[in-house]
Amino acid sequence: MLAFQEFQHQMAAHLRDPHHTRRPPGVPKRRMGVYNELLFNNVCGFLDSCFPVSRKLLGDARWRRLCRTFYRDWPSHTPWFREIPREFVRYLAEHSIAQPLPRWLAELARYEWAELAVDVMDVTPPAHNPQGDLMQGRVLLNPARVDVASEWPVHHIGPDWRPRHPEPAFLVVFRDAQLNVQFIEINAVTAHVLALLDQGLSGQQAFAQLATDMQHPDPQALQGFGAQLLTSLREQGVILGTST
Repeated sequence: MLAFQEFQHQMAAHLRDPHHTRRPPGVPKRRMGVYNELLFNNVCGFLDSCFPVSRKLLGDARWRRLCRTFYRDWPSHTPWFREIPREFVRYLAEHSIAQPLPRWLAELARYEWAELAVDVMDVTPPAHNPQGDLMQGRVLLNPARVDVASEWPVHHIGPDWRPRHPEPAFLVVFRDAQLNVQFIEINAVTAHVLALLDQGLSGQQAFAQLATDMQHPDPQALQGFGAQLLTSLREQGVILGTST
């Protein structure tokens, strides 16, 4: 058993870094080369399809090197191919990468991943009242949703524009009733409100807590603003209604 496990470790090490790690004894060079190329190209295929903007901005050569170092260095926490993009986002955010990269790349990649994640989320909206009183009832948020808080305006980054300085952005990426992925830009206050509503609060409770958090001089006025905001979010599809 130990010999087989040692073979597995040698095989994995060679697959991750075939240019610097010897292949296991007894494995034909040609067959090993085919297997190396197949696995690496599979991983790159998932990354290419999930992060088209990041790839275009880096250029093919730099992007390929980044894919290679991810493949070589990152200990993925899942065996599922469909989870590779999420692992890549974690790699950019948490790993010390020798290759110089734009400061905004990790957050741009997370935004691109959010679009894919929302598109494939396996969630079913629970029973709710779409016309319920959002201030009095427990607000039900769209479960096919990812909130993105970024130090960079990632939704504007593209081939024609790259930011020079940080500019905070708050976005909600969600799947609408027609199963299309949408996003809206919100502000820090609305982002805080969504975090409160995620705790299962009514609109009234959420804005009462917001008034305390902000030390707002007129909590009642904030309740009026809250009713308008929640109605707008329901019309856009971020809020489904109230729990039944």
